[in-house]
Amino acid sequence: MDNNEVLEHLLKIESEAAALVDNAQAEADKRVAEADRQNRAIYDERYRAGSERLESEFLKTKDQIQQQYGEELNAYIQKISSVKVDADRFSGLLDRLIAEEG
Repeated sequence: MDNNEVLEHLLKIESEAAALVDNAQAEADKRVAEADRQNRAIYDERYRAGSERLESEFLKTKDQIQQQYGEELNAYIQKISSVKVDADRFSGLLDRLIAEEG
């Protein structure tokens, strides 16, 4: 085998190695893209499920708080409504307090 044949053989081997590397890189890129797609789908599903759960909990808690607020407000209104206002006594108290200040 002369030098030219050896060089041609080495160039052929190098070309085949470059093709193998290119094919391996393409396969790796394909696998990475597929893994990214699958991971994104899993993330999206978990995010959707989590946000739906949180939204449901929020609405339930909000409804409970609104109901409790309404009950407490009604109880307060009833309590205030049942208090008898003694205008004469209140007026007398104000007169005394103003007189003490003056």
